[in-house]
Amino acid sequence: MDGDPMPPSCVIYAYCLMPNHVHLLIQEKDEYVSDVIKSIGTSYAQYYNLKYGHSGHLFQGRFRSEPVDDWDYFLILLRYIHQNPVAGGLVWKVGDYEWSSWREFDNPTVCPMPLCSVQSVLSRISLDALTELVNEPLSRKKSILDYNNETSIRLNDEMIRAFISDDCGVRNPKDIQSYTKTERKAILKKIREFGGSIRQISRITGISENIVRKA
Repeated sequence: MDGDPMPPSCVIYAYCLMPNHVHLLIQEKDEYVSDVIKSIGTSYAQYYNLKYGHSGHLFQGRFRSEPVDDWDYFLILLRYIHQNPVAGGLVWKVGDYEWSSWREFDNPTVCPMPLCSVQSVLSRISLDALTELVNEPLSRKKSILDYNNETSIRLNDEMIRAFISDDCGVRNPKDIQSYTKTERKAILKKIREFGGSIRQISRITGISENIVRKA
C-alpha cells in the first residue's frame, strides 16, 4: 500500500568491515543474495565516491557466498566473521574492533546504528555461551568458502581430485558414496584437512554438503 515502508530485502546476523573486504552473514527475504550485495555495493560506492571525490569502481572482483544449512555452521561463520580482525592482526581481542557487529551483541549501548537481528540469535544461545565461542579461536583448518585458510591459496577441483586419487587411494571420487560410513567419514575428513571446501568436496564426490560438514 502507498505510504507503507518497504520490507527489508534481507536479515543481517553479523558483519565485519575490514580494510580491503567485508564479511556478511545474511538471510534472503524478498531478493536474492546477489541482488542484495549488488544494492549494498552500489549504495556504498556512491556514498564513498561522493564523500572522497573518487570516481570509477570501488570494489574489485565478484563476491563469494555459500549456503548455511544448519545451526552449527551458522555459529562457525559468526565466529569466523568476528574473529577476522584478530586473525588479521588489527586488534588483540574481538571486542576491541570498532567496525564489526560484535558490539551489537556484547555492548549494544555503544553501538550508534544497530543493524543485526541479535535477539533471534540470542534466543537460541545465551550471550555468555556465544561470547565464549566467539573468543575461542577457530582452528586454522576450518575452511570457509573455497579457500584453504592456512595457505590463503584456492585449491582447484583438479588438485582435490589428485589428492583423492594419490593420497586417499580412490580413483573415482564418486565411489566414496558407496563406502561404509566410517570409511567415508575418514576420507572426507582427510580431504577437508588438505584444504578442500565443503562445496568442492560435495561437488566432486556427489555427497551432500550436510554430510561432508558433519564428517
